[in-house]
Amino acid sequence: MASISGTFSRMRSFLTETRSEMRKVTFPSREEVVGTTVVVLVASVIFAIFLWLADLVILWVFEKIYQVIG
Repeated sequence: MASISGTFSRMRSFLTETRSEMRKVTFPSREEVVGTTVVVLVASVIFAIFLWLADLVILWVFEKIYQVIG
């Protein structure tokens, strides 16, 4: 019975501390979220294009090597 009481006491303490910490949280504004989302999308497109071009160059190099080897 003592362990059940201790469990509930720890749960209550955890929930109280969680609520206290959540009051300290500041959430970004809509403009900040939109701005960072745009940055992530643009960076993703730039990296995708870079990797696509790198893949084309590597493929071209291997094709030339295979042509020389035979």
